Amino acid sequence: MVNFICPVCKNELVRVENSLKCSKGHCFDISRKGVVNLLISNKSHHGDDKRMVNARREFLGKGYYAPLRERIAELAAKYAADGCTLLDCGCGECSYTADIAEKLTGSGISADIIGIDVSKDALNAGASRHTGARLAAASVYGIPLPDRSCDIVLALFSPFSGSEYLRVLKDGGIYITAFPLEDHLFELKQAVYDVPYKNKVAPLAVTGFELLENSEVRFTMRLSTNSDIISLFEMTPYCYKTSPADRAKLDGYDEMTVNACFGTAVYRKLT
Repeated sequence: MVNFICPVCKNELVRVENSLKCSKGHCFDISRKGVVNLLISNKSHHGDDKRMVNARREFLGKGYYAPLRERIAELAAKYAADGCTLLDCGCGECSYTADIAEKLTGSGISADIIGIDVSKDALNAGASRHTGARLAAASVYGIPLPDRSCDIVLALFSPFSGSEYLRVLKDGGIYITAFPLEDHLFELKQAVYDVPYKNKVAPLAVTGFELLENSEVRFTMRLSTNSDIISLFEMTPYCYKTSPADRAKLDGYDEMTVNACFGTAVYRKLT
């Protein structure tokens, strides 16, 4: 099992009762839910708040994103080997982490699964899933793991931190990502904005990595309640970039058909 490293001095953290401690005396308590806070910023709040976390948990819990979740779990199982270390960067409330853990177990693959996210609200929700993953509040721009310690890095809809992914991945390690395509949730945008915009999709080429495979996951969701429509909206970044007047437009919808359009890509670290 790979130990976390201290975010202050980068030395190995060892568990001592309900804390993680390094040789320099830095100490980080493990919460009753099993989450350790390795953020050293002075900000009082990081990442997704409870409203966004609850919306995502409610929406995903109804199976709306099942095709994507199944695809991600399949990719993880395809590239995982028994005894591997898998890091889920921006794991949120661990919906995808839980799917991966279940898929690996069902495939007879034993893995050390680690999840990091800047949102303690999301991690607390994730801990309740009992996936067996070790969870830490940490940034993808300062991953609290040693160099070349991970076999797979998963980053779904989280900020890209290529230099850190390359640092923590073993030579030949695998990087799996998912991202919204141009038309993702366009019908939802049409309901909210006077001039809806399409998503910008970054080129697939990533410095330091070889692209192994990529695919699209497209499916139609028929949302039959206003609460599901609101949950979908509130779990996206649009929620915090939209005026109250535009947001209120959704109150008039009791049903909506929305197309989900995702891209997935798998890379191998170049040596």
